[in-house]
Amino acid sequence: MSTLVIVESPTKARTISNYLPSGYRVQASMGHIRDLPASAEEIPPAHKDKSWANLGVDVENDFDPLYVVPKTKSKVVKELKEALKGASELILATDEDREGESISWHLLQVLNPKIPTKRMVFHEITKEAIQAALKNCRSIDENLVHAQETRRILDRLYGYTLSPLLWKKISKGLSAGRVQSVAVRLLVQRERERRAFKTANYWDLKATLEKDKNQFESKLVTLNGQKVANGSDFDAETGRLLPGRQVTLLDQATAAALKERIEDKIWRVSHTEEKPTTRKPSPPFTTSTLQQEANRKLGISARDTMRIAQNLYEQGYITYMRTDSVHLSDQAITAARNCVEQMYGKNYLSPQPRQYTTKSKGAQEAHEAIRPAGSSFRLPRETGLSGLEFALYDLIWKRTVASQMADARITQIAVNIQVENAGFRSSGKRIDFPGFFRAYVEGSDDPEAAIDDQEIILPALNVGDTPNCRQLEAISHDTQPPARYSEASLVKTLESEGIGRPSTYATILGTIIDRGYAQMRNKTLIPTFTAFAVVSLLENHFPDLVDPKFTSKMEETLDDIATGSAQWLPYLDRFYRGEKGLESQVKERESQINSSTAKSVILEDLQATIKIGKYGPYLEVPRGDEILTASIPADLTPADLNPEQVETLLRQKTEGPDKLGLHPDTGEPIYLLVGSYGPYVQLGDISDDNPKPKRASLPKGVKPEDITLEQAVGLLALPRLLGTHPLTGGKIKASLGRFGPYVVQEQGKEKEYRSLKAGDDVLTITLDRALALLAEPKKTRSARGSTKPPLKELGKHPDDGELVGLYEGPYGVYIKHGKTNAKIPEGETAETLTLEQALVALAAKTTTAKKTTTKKTTSTTTKKTTSPGSKTGKSKTV
Repeated sequence: MSTLVIVESPTKARTISNYLPSGYRVQASMGHIRDLPASAEEIPPAHKDKSWANLGVDVENDFDPLYVVPKTKSKVVKELKEALKGASELILATDEDREGESISWHLLQVLNPKIPTKRMVFHEITKEAIQAALKNCRSIDENLVHAQETRRILDRLYGYTLSPLLWKKISKGLSAGRVQSVAVRLLVQRERERRAFKTANYWDLKATLEKDKNQFESKLVTLNGQKVANGSDFDAETGRLLPGRQVTLLDQATAAALKERIEDKIWRVSHTEEKPTTRKPSPPFTTSTLQQEANRKLGISARDTMRIAQNLYEQGYITYMRTDSVHLSDQAITAARNCVEQMYGKNYLSPQPRQYTTKSKGAQEAHEAIRPAGSSFRLPRETGLSGLEFALYDLIWKRTVASQMADARITQIAVNIQVENAGFRSSGKRIDFPGFFRAYVEGSDDPEAAIDDQEIILPALNVGDTPNCRQLEAISHDTQPPARYSEASLVKTLESEGIGRPSTYATILGTIIDRGYAQMRNKTLIPTFTAFAVVSLLENHFPDLVDPKFTSKMEETLDDIATGSAQWLPYLDRFYRGEKGLESQVKERESQINSSTAKSVILEDLQATIKIGKYGPYLEVPRGDEILTASIPADLTPADLNPEQVETLLRQKTEGPDKLGLHPDTGEPIYLLVGSYGPYVQLGDISDDNPKPKRASLPKGVKPEDITLEQAVGLLALPRLLGTHPLTGGKIKASLGRFGPYVVQEQGKEKEYRSLKAGDDVLTITLDRALALLAEPKKTRSARGSTKPPLKELGKHPDDGELVGLYEGPYGVYIKHGKTNAKIPEGETAETLTLEQALVALAAKTTTAKKTTTKKTTSTTTKKTTSPGSKTGKSKTV
């Protein structure tokens, strides 16, 4: 006889089997083996005529759930029952959270074993963890089961009661969800704020100064002793200065006059200040912070992050990936501190072991944070992982190790410079001790590059010094509306508000996009017209159900049920069948909701009404005695629609696409159209032979009505080849990007970009002007100014002919080639290192498969800133 161990997946089964004694067999349940009916055809004939059948929950009998084994799981259940026949003991080893507890409970109910049964839990799949778990098996936690079942029933009642209402009143195929609908409302509210936002314009001056051949940036901050207005001084709803702000607002003329007056005057340092600060490392990852950081750093969705993390967990590389906890075990702290000491030295350890406290609302069961598995952490390069699995493990390893490292010590530098009645300020930052930066810098994939980029070096400046003004610019600024949500920022908001649980966020975000409530564009979530219509209906008729506070309270109650401090049945009864419960609300409101109104989306700045039709959204505009209509392109969102585009869509509906003329070379028609990114020109018609005609967006500031055929031909010809660089031989091109017009020098794999300035035209810019722009210092995110030259040029790389050099960083000299940085090999110095040795070091760095970013070198200028249902064994089962 043997012991049968059941887990969720084949991968987990294979990994665990390596650590179990002989006589143990491991099989996978492939997740849940039963659930509420997913469709009408899954409802057993004996229950089809029940009033509650479609819900799958007997709301007339203590919310007893109707569980069914789907056809797709029949074979799995049969195999598990067969395996059970030869077993003398059953161990249920599903995940340790609510969902895992529920899977084990369902297995127990369906398999109905007649042999001893145990529940085994662990948070990592290592030999030590599995052997310890075997010695500490327990019984199934009924509170956790009830908590999960209540959550499942609650979500079913919410979705299956409200969704049919949306089908009737707006459009078929829509869905409502307890957390999903609140998340969609957040997106819509943000888009409303953006549409209501009134842009304000203000001007300031930016100087490029020089001292001891080192250039640095300085920004106008005062005039006649009064603060100069910036973006924070304006009202977002009116576009005017906020009441009570004692500031000087510069317009274009005033800024230009001030520039002319002070440009050639004496600039004198009036005050300097250095302020030491420290930065502490972030806690190890929770589910939500891992999703956020993976989205920011690796560009992967929450859904993909959880899929990859699940694979890493099941293969034994990381601890359990669904957790609200930032706690590390003593074993993990020791492992992390050993990594720090071995890789960076004792001086990079925090003086005392760091232990973090979970602060998020409604933190679940006491898990550890997400960290590398085991009592010693495998180095990323030694795992044998590749691709996104490597990248995510690398991210988790760095974050965990950094959490036990010393603080980073930084000196903030402020220098005030006076020129006549104008006060300028330069800001610098010096990293005195990188501390945890050596392992992990948020927002960067390469700590070596990111540390250097964080510094803003100023030359030595003392009171009375007179730096030279090399350039003075009057710069126009427009205040910016609130930023749209990215996956990362939406997850952060949901967690901070206590809405949903991190383990569900990936699924929710995926559903929002899959159901057409939002589009993902440039890593931001943009709500659709359907989202606006659904949110308006819910706000007007079921406000509590999309209230973040109400939803957060629901989560707290579900957590109380998990701990046994609240009863599931009274709660479900109040929510669904109470005096103001969901059932009565929907019955009362259904007859009051006008379908035509529910399908209408009103945007305050438009005379047109947007309707949600059978085939998508369309415009309705009254013109005299008739109503004009026009379909809205599928990729056009409320964010894109303005009065000009409404007129264009209506005109194109009645007259066809605006034809600017024929291309002089090909004879193909050129059309002016409107899309999700605004107006654009298109060469030729869409056909089977030409499914994707060439298109080009109109530059910012160019009105559709002003575009000429000549301009359209020029835009369609982009990028323009202007010539070659006289020194490097690289190609110089001009083109349009999502941040506006630019010029680029292409040399090998490297590309050097510069944005065009006011007065430059991407269609007419010359090679000489492009060379002048490319000769200006490149402006990075955190440092403005000239690129730092290498300490030593070692030679050209044999693969691409690009420079291999030695550069000075905050904590030593390093090797750089293109986007790759490497440490100098042990035993070598900057003086003794040869090109061949550098190439070996660079090749070793590349083979680790680390994602790296372009080395952003330290600049000498300042940083620009702007703005359950059933009792155990009672549930109906089929």
